[in-house]
Amino acid sequence: MLSTINQNFQPSLVYPAKTSIVSRFMNWADNQQESRLMWLGLSLAGHGCFLTPLTVALIAFTGMNLVLFMAAMIAMTMSLIVNLAALPTKITIPVLVLSILIDIVVIISAFSLGNIL
Repeated sequence: MLSTINQNFQPSLVYPAKTSIVSRFMNWADNQQESRLMWLGLSLAGHGCFLTPLTVALIAFTGMNLVLFMAAMIAMTMSLIVNLAALPTKITIPVLVLSILIDIVVIISAFSLGNIL
């Protein structure tokens, strides 16, 4: 009689926990530690020598908005500081992605706010 009252229930359908895209990205960035020099070069050469001058030139051509100029400089400084501090790729890659996103937003804002010559 007691076995009828206290039955063990085992569910037959189990949903595995899915990892979020942020945690997968952070794991991937952490695994890129052996390619840290490549990420340093990409950050300094690609962002510092191509994307930031392009962003500043577009800001200058559309009316030189000081707020957009400072946002572009802060984005470059973020990327530069984390690379010069030799932080792990778990930190440098997300900061690089964030600074590139900031530059893209600044470029879009410069075109929407300024006068194109």
